[in-house]
Amino acid sequence: MRWTSMLAIYVLFWAFSVFLVLPWGVRTTREVGGDYVAGQAESAPHDFRLGRLAIRVTIVATLLFVLFFANYRFGWVTPQMLDLFNREAVYNAV
Repeated sequence: MRWTSMLAIYVLFWAFSVFLVLPWGVRTTREVGGDYVAGQAESAPHDFRLGRLAIRVTIVATLLFVLFFANYRFGWVTPQMLDLFNREAVYNAV
């Protein structure tokens, strides 16, 4: 696999991980016991830490990419194994 393909796939994993990690550890103003700002949604986070979020997202994306790349190199799960409509080919291949 070319390094540019690896980079593109990593960026996709990173973008996916943002939505996966975003709700972790979020506390609203009501949960913290703080005061609302005019126009603030009740579900808005009380203290948004972009740096901590970026670190968490990078860790999760890196772990997912390492699993993906290891599967690519060692062939743990192949496209034929995921073929749900031709089950006989899957069982005969194993």
